[in-house]
Amino acid sequence: MTSIVQHNAANTGKADETAKSLRTLYFVRAAFSITWVILVALLAKTSFGIASALLIIYPAWDVFGTFLDIRANHGHISKTPQYINVAISTITTLAVGLALQKGVPEALMVFGTWAILTGLIQLILGLRRRKSLGGQWPMIISGGQSILGGSSFILLAHDPTTGITSLVGYAAFGAFYYLLAAFRLGKTA
Repeated sequence: MTSIVQHNAANTGKADETAKSLRTLYFVRAAFSITWVILVALLAKTSFGIASALLIIYPAWDVFGTFLDIRANHGHISKTPQYINVAISTITTLAVGLALQKGVPEALMVFGTWAILTGLIQLILGLRRRKSLGGQWPMIISGGQSILGGSSFILLAHDPTTGITSLVGYAAFGAFYYLLAAFRLGKTA
């Protein structure tokens, strides 16, 4: 009986530690997204170079954020989805840079594909983490919304009114969901 209690206490301790680490990470990711949104809103229409750099930075940041997520995860849960996300976001960072040489519509299609794939991973991670950590419904909703948003970026990429600034809403909702998840994890932590 004592070993069961010790095992449960150890698992609870790991869940608490993971929740605290993820909460901090979610606040950092929200701050990045808010900053990115402000920069795009202020600068994207006046400078194609800055807009392009910001478009490349977003998936590059996801690589870094995912490595922080891997570090924040304590325990025996497989980190394969995060490693897949790192690969997808790394490829996307390079592909967006190449696509921008052809034009914004092509870059938006690459970005949309990335949003779909990473949204699916976020949805899977949220569903897997909800039992042990709780507070994951914002990440589940965000993953689903990312899939829908990515699809719309692809479908609307060649609309003449669509540009890099069309991604502002996507990033703003991402920040909102990260903040919600951080506050929800505060209850777990």
